Amino acid sequence: MKTRITELFGIKYPIICGGMLWLSSPALCAAISNAGGLGNITAANYDSGEELRAAIQEARKLTDKPIGVNITLLPSFRITEETYDDYFRVCCEEKVTAIEVSGKPATKYMDMVHAAGVKIMHKVGAVRHARNIEKFGYDAVIAAGIEEGGHPLSDDVTTMVLTPRIAETVSIPVITTGGIADGRGLAAALTLGAEGVLMATRFIATKECEIHESFHQELINRQEQETTLINKSINLQGRALKNDIVAEILEVEKNGGGLSELAPLISGQRMKEAYKTGDVNHAAFMVGQSIGMIKDVVTCQELLDRMVNEAQEILAKNLARFSK
Repeated sequence: MKTRITELFGIKYPIICGGMLWLSSPALCAAISNAGGLGNITAANYDSGEELRAAIQEARKLTDKPIGVNITLLPSFRITEETYDDYFRVCCEEKVTAIEVSGKPATKYMDMVHAAGVKIMHKVGAVRHARNIEKFGYDAVIAAGIEEGGHPLSDDVTTMVLTPRIAETVSIPVITTGGIADGRGLAAALTLGAEGVLMATRFIATKECEIHESFHQELINRQEQETTLINKSINLQGRALKNDIVAEILEVEKNGGGLSELAPLISGQRMKEAYKTGDVNHAAFMVGQSIGMIKDVVTCQELLDRMVNEAQEILAKNLARFSK
């Protein structure tokens, strides 16, 4: 399966792992890359550029395939501007294949990134933002529908509408994210004008993802209507699985509580603790609506091969249907 995305990143399949706090590890990154996709290491998992460098080097011991790094430029309780600078510097020095950016544009780093030969893409939720990303010199843009987990943008446009709108607006390759979990989503994304997909929630339900088994069961048992948007009141909108702590967060927001009241409930440390202990009500579990399509926990190789085979079958069947 060849697209401009597979050619841009030198990968077999146009399937990319998105950033996942505490979960996008070197081991998971390598497993995805070895399976033919583009694995991802999340920079925010590390407190310094040198820790990120060690993670990149660890991943390279596990794979000789292209790897990426996610850098999320959103307000953080612990990551400083200097640390963000170090993340980008290390990615360029280590010459990772690609950097996936979300949040504010990485304009101050563009010259350094391009000089290092590193490709860079940015996640957006609106056509106007996609235009800016192309103007800033990014190599690709990610169309993020409201269905996605993590931090979908507040325009609340669905993947079905956003993907073709961005694809018809920019000339750089478009990657789709939000609601993608299987070959049907991959086939749909390609049909809508994207040249690749980015997933995060689906990669949690893989054998290589280091998370407590109770969260795997949540992914299998819960359905698409069981997520909700939180943190809208502090302009840090996120999609999370409904649970006890999410109900508490929503109650604080309903009553006009601000960041000082929300901070203890939404901290990354709570999430880290929950993933280790298996307490599914201890933290906001940031997942997308694609949770409804997750039926099993498989290896990354099994997942990617299955997705691509399913997408090819769907596209071939539809082509045959319309050619009659």
